[in-house]
Amino acid sequence: MVTRGFSGRPPAAEIAERLPPGQYLTDDFPVLQLGPTPRVTEETWSFTLRDGPRPLKTWTWTEFAKLPRTRWKGDIHCVTKWSKFDTAWEGVSFDDILQDAGVEASTAFTLFEGFDDYTTNVPVADLTGGKAMVATSYEGKPIPPDHGGPARLLVPHLYFWKSPKWVKGLRFTQKDEGGFWELRGYHMYGDPWREQRFTGD
Repeated sequence: MVTRGFSGRPPAAEIAERLPPGQYLTDDFPVLQLGPTPRVTEETWSFTLRDGPRPLKTWTWTEFAKLPRTRWKGDIHCVTKWSKFDTAWEGVSFDDILQDAGVEASTAFTLFEGFDDYTTNVPVADLTGGKAMVATSYEGKPIPPDHGGPARLLVPHLYFWKSPKWVKGLRFTQKDEGGFWELRGYHMYGDPWREQRFTGD
């Protein structure tokens, strides 16, 4: 695992209520990943929606950029205990992805996949209703490669391992299938406010 950019400070009284249990506030944006940053460009990026093994629709970067844009600003929380406040993202909501594909969610579960072969599970209920997006911009600029650019999933109300970098697609699954970290002991859901870091929490 590669790590970089950790620095924290105790929560002040006026911000403590925004920090989930066990978290500390950082002004940095730490970098964590399984290995080398994959070489993904706008020219080579694509996003595929699948129902199990069956492809439903694939977008190129140019096609994806034409979809309606959504902006979100708020706090993000990593399972390694750092939190960063007031982050600003822009991308395409999961709702608009489904609408453009002309489909509805076929199951209650999804498994997201990254260009680095990372996977993580997210329930459909945590993606719809404006809760999640495939983000292509951070703080008004293209997402840097080490933070998952050109595109990453953003599910800000869950621990940040549920927002995979370099996202290339998702598939609807018949049951709740664990991804990379879930199969290695991380919690299947990952709610920071309930400190769901590991299986059994």
